[in-house]
Amino acid sequence: MDDVDAVTEAVLTASRLLVAVSARSLAEVEERVTLPQFRMLVVLSSRGDTKLVTLAELLGVAPSTAMRMIDRLITAGLADRQTNPGNRRETLLRLTAEGRRTVENVTARRREEIASIVQRLSPHQRTALIGALTDFNSAGGERPVRLPDERPGPHPLGWGETAG
Repeated sequence: MDDVDAVTEAVLTASRLLVAVSARSLAEVEERVTLPQFRMLVVLSSRGDTKLVTLAELLGVAPSTAMRMIDRLITAGLADRQTNPGNRRETLLRLTAEGRRTVENVTARRREEIASIVQRLSPHQRTALIGALTDFNSAGGERPVRLPDERPGPHPLGWGETAG
């Protein structure tokens, strides 16, 4: 097996672990929010006010699918629509205060469980993991997670540039 295959298998195994952590972190809100809907909330949280077409592109879904998802989130009180003050013909989507709290609470639970796993690694393993995952995330175009006290800013790859 070459190194690409070995890394791919290791990442697939890690992804199973992270999906399980994600599912457990959503347990308290799973009656209101599915995993794809939560991903939409996270995108809105990181980008701010966003047009539907942009949101659909970021999630890799058709605009009609994104519309159904956002309608459910609006009904649940987690997102809302606003007319774009810069272009009255456009509608922008954004989180409500409850939507933001939901993202923060789920992320906090996820962070706690991941931290308990990371604590089992040696300091050297932790340092190696930081480098490897940072490079992996950059290669995949994923925006870094900000700590709650960090201010939003653009991602160096342009992923999080404000859309509206």
